[in-house]
Amino acid sequence: MQINRSDLADCAYFIAIARHRSFRRAGLELGVSSSALSHALKAFETRLGLRLLNRTNRSVTLTAAGEQLLQAISDPVNVIGDAFETLNRFRDAPAGRIRINMMADAAALLVSPILPVFMERYPDVELEISVDNHIVDVIDSGFDAGIRYGGTVPEDMIAQRLSGEIDWVIVGAPSYFERFGRPQHPNDLAEHRCLRIRLGDDSIYKWELDKADESVAIDVPGMITVNNADAALPAVLAGAGLTYLSEPLVSLWSRRGNLRSRCRIGHRPGQRSTCIIHRAGTCRRVCGCWSI
Repeated sequence: MQINRSDLADCAYFIAIARHRSFRRAGLELGVSSSALSHALKAFETRLGLRLLNRTNRSVTLTAAGEQLLQAISDPVNVIGDAFETLNRFRDAPAGRIRINMMADAAALLVSPILPVFMERYPDVELEISVDNHIVDVIDSGFDAGIRYGGTVPEDMIAQRLSGEIDWVIVGAPSYFERFGRPQHPNDLAEHRCLRIRLGDDSIYKWELDKADESVAIDVPGMITVNNADAALPAVLAGAGLTYLSEPLVSLWSRRGNLRSRCRIGHRPGQRSTCIIHRAGTCRRVCGCWSI
């Protein structure tokens, strides 16, 4: 059977759909609409005279023919992709489309401030940013890379540091301290109103504090639980309670004049840096753009 250019493109489409088991997620990875992918795959199946996928409203599965085709073409198509990737070394500047998933703190503190410089320096790069505190599989969700705290990097990913180690502190509004007083010891938090934090893996974060030679992790009480500092801060500023934030975020709000009081009953010295994570082979295309 003679192979034409449409077959090569459709093979790449088929592999992405098979990997994600979803036309929508495959389309996000490829920068193609799900309807365009569906039409392309139907035409591919017609040319082959075989059904490759079973499609319902809820699922996409491979037929026996689809399984065999995926096994046969995955490695050769990946080799072709890697060959094109190596051509980037001959470019004078990065170019193309990059999708990055990142936590809200990284978007506010690291990425947003440098976007004007990024746009001037890399005019040929189309950057799509997805802000989400939930821990997702970066590659399976169609992203090129993600930004995470160092302690949450999957074992099969490569991490490159973007920041130094970060301190964490307890903060509250003056009105709260005037009404309820300041806790003097980490154990005093049991008697205070706290805004609890839900992590990206859906667990409730225990506030980690160091005071003198003592290190504790406290499951603080609280009527309110948030998964985003931007949701917690307005309530804290209004005197609703205490919360636990990274020092850079606290400093940002302090410079704006919004936050004037922080509680130094203990803090967590920097132990986690912020990292950009990616799979092997995408380093130049993704990480080369962050040397600002």
